[in-house]
Amino acid sequence: MKPRYLDARAAAAELAIALPTLYAYVSRGLIRSEPGGNARSRRYRSDDIRALKERRHQRRNPARVAQVALHWGLPVLDSSISLIADDRLFYRGHDVATLATSSPFEEIAALLWTGNAHASVFADADPPRAAWQAIARATGAGKRAETPAPTLLDAFQIALPLAAVADPSAYDLKPAAVRRTGARIIRLLAATAVGQPPSAAPVATVLQRGWTPSIASAAALFQTTLVLCADHELNASTFTARCVASTGATPYAVVSAGLAALQGHRHGGASDRLEALVREVGAPRDARRVVTARLRRGESIPGFGHPLYPDSGDPRAPILLELVQRLRPRAPGTLLMRAVLDTVTELVGVAPNLDFGLVAVCRALALPLGSAVGLMALARTAGWIAHALEQYPDERLIRPRARYTGAPPAAVVTATPSRPRSTRSRASSPGIAN
Repeated sequence: MKPRYLDARAAAAELAIALPTLYAYVSRGLIRSEPGGNARSRRYRSDDIRALKERRHQRRNPARVAQVALHWGLPVLDSSISLIADDRLFYRGHDVATLATSSPFEEIAALLWTGNAHASVFADADPPRAAWQAIARATGAGKRAETPAPTLLDAFQIALPLAAVADPSAYDLKPAAVRRTGARIIRLLAATAVGQPPSAAPVATVLQRGWTPSIASAAALFQTTLVLCADHELNASTFTARCVASTGATPYAVVSAGLAALQGHRHGGASDRLEALVREVGAPRDARRVVTARLRRGESIPGFGHPLYPDSGDPRAPILLELVQRLRPRAPGTLLMRAVLDTVTELVGVAPNLDFGLVAVCRALALPLGSAVGLMALARTAGWIAHALEQYPDERLIRPRARYTGAPPAAVVTATPSRPRSTRSRASSPGIAN
């Protein structure tokens, strides 16, 4: 793990500059410092030093900027929605660790969509009941115990286009209309998750009544989980959602695109891989054997570590784990997840991430497989709508350029056999602006 702070000499050496230059950078606000171990010494933020080095590399090699930006790198879009800084996550300037235990999910959606947690964004959004019968038939709602059914993410992707057809008001992309559509979509997905008709009840209540009617404390677990999952800056699914929003597509299409990206095994699908590991462990006493075998085979352990939280670890996971331990301490799933956590922490020394917290919640409540990523998708819909609201007014298409690495044009022309010239007018070729 890289040190969070460097002393003056180490900081200057890292930047290959003299000490007076380091002090000049501090005075200009380029590097943050704070008092060190004694009255006269100071220490300097290593992440600021790394950022300054990266800016130097950009000036020397501009072609590298786009490449780095697409891989856990430099910011590529302006946004006022989420901030990840100092191993903490903020929604519009509010620490998510505080919001997770103090605000209902509907208020977090209002905060993300308007900047005001007390704005009324769900009150005037009628639940989308028009297409419910078709959605229930297509997703097997209410029959999951008797017949094969799609996964929760598949059910969401089936439900959205059916609801979109019955909701022409979704083509209105003015902010107030988008917020109403977003609220309808969230209520639709909550109903689809539990296989019951849409209602105006709070989402956490819908999930508790539908999934765990005999566990009253589950509502608090769902509430905190939804808040923690609502947004996470410009991850793959959110970037995909913003690209779709930039085309002027409806919120239904935006959320469908986000879902498609989320289910990949490197994104939300990591929860599915962790669930597979937990199933393989089976009992707390077998955690060490299974984890050791995976490490011996060179396999990764899903649910641990996060590149954006290099020092203290993902701040969302401990909130969920503490709540699970407090509300469901003796549940078999809680004991099993604790054994896996203790084993991995001992053998690898890496902190758990949000995926682990999600699976811990679902295991503690004995939810069906696939519920973890389903919960993530339902909550993240609030974030995708927030990013759509931010993107729509821009009216510019997100359209990056590729750096071509294929065969040069001369080689292509040489290798291509001659063809008879077409009489069709090229001026009418479709898609030329794409």
